[in-house]
Amino acid sequence: MRAFLKLVEIQTKIASVTPFIWSIIFTGYYFGSLRLDLLLIFFASMLAFDMFTTALNNYLDKRAKKRHGYNYEEHNAIVRYGMSEKKVLLIIAVLFIAAAAFGLLLFSRTDAIVLLLGAACFITGILYSAGPVPISRTPLGEIFSGFIMGYLLPFIVIYFSISAQKPVILVLNAEYISILINWKALIPITLALIPTTLLIAGIMLANNICDIEDDIANKRYTLPIYIGKKPALVIFNLLCILCYLDILVGIILGYLPALSLITLVPAIRVFRNLREFGKVQTKKDTFKYAVDNLILVMAPLSLSVLMAWLLR
Repeated sequence: MRAFLKLVEIQTKIASVTPFIWSIIFTGYYFGSLRLDLLLIFFASMLAFDMFTTALNNYLDKRAKKRHGYNYEEHNAIVRYGMSEKKVLLIIAVLFIAAAAFGLLLFSRTDAIVLLLGAACFITGILYSAGPVPISRTPLGEIFSGFIMGYLLPFIVIYFSISAQKPVILVLNAEYISILINWKALIPITLALIPTTLLIAGIMLANNICDIEDDIANKRYTLPIYIGKKPALVIFNLLCILCYLDILVGIILGYLPALSLITLVPAIRVFRNLREFGKVQTKKDTFKYAVDNLILVMAPLSLSVLMAWLLR
């Protein structure tokens, strides 16, 4: 079990669980509608697929005989626990089948929009680690990881949870395929999901900043390599600043409760983390600050909206 948990890097799943929890809270607060049965099915599919992509990534790193990076022999479970290739491939296959099965079950209880968005997540997740040129090895890694994990996955949760005011409607007839967008629903949803999108992109960016030298050695041409470390650090800081600006806009427009102003309380700690990361960029010492910032922003935001929802 320890080898399995290390293979799927269970400690990193906060990046997918946080947007999931936030989407539930925001949906309950703003739309007043939740589907517990669908939430459980979605969570099972999401978690299985997240573990699948992580296990696949570790397997491909092992096959490529990647040896660079902070504490690699300890970090990669296949190396650390001497896991056989056959066993690892079996785990990867089971996780993928489980994710697909729960995904199809969710589709059977919802509609084609969920199928299309879910398929987009699956395809992107696979191409992120595999294929001729994995997305993670390109300057687009931050964009895809932030959009898929921070926006699209929680968007699916919000979409299937609300019975009315659907943000997107697919219309099929004999001659046309039309997609109708309800901007009155889409705008608050988008504003609500911008923080998770930016913060998860920030985690990916921080990871790539820490790995610049190793990525060059392993021919991973990520965003910090293309634009340089200093511009990448500027973007990393801007992502957090934009999160707070977005939250303020959400409060002003009435999409978030005034109580969400408490999200600003830990801002001092967030900016201190940004300053420390700006001084030193290593996996061992400062990468944790990017993950800490996700929690420092989303925890008070989620709690404030939850309190406002329960006090109604």
